[in-house]
Amino acid sequence: MPTLKSSHKRLRQNRRARLRNRSARSELRTVLKKASNTSDKGELETLMPQAVSVIDKSVRKGVLHRNTAARYKSDLARRANSL
Repeated sequence: MPTLKSSHKRLRQNRRARLRNRSARSELRTVLKKASNTSDKGELETLMPQAVSVIDKSVRKGVLHRNTAARYKSDLARRANSL
């Protein structure tokens, strides 16, 4: 248990941040799996804007690094072009 008041506050803040980050990462993974598991080009075209939006939001929230987000978007675009 933290002994300092500021340490106790940081512990509370970290718990809240961990829950927020966990839900954001979960949403991101779900959208990426949906987009990567589809074999229909039309369905992928409808999922792409949603996936890109979630990826960009994750970068703004600090869940993803911007280069990681760029790689995810590039992979999605490459998959869409290969179908």
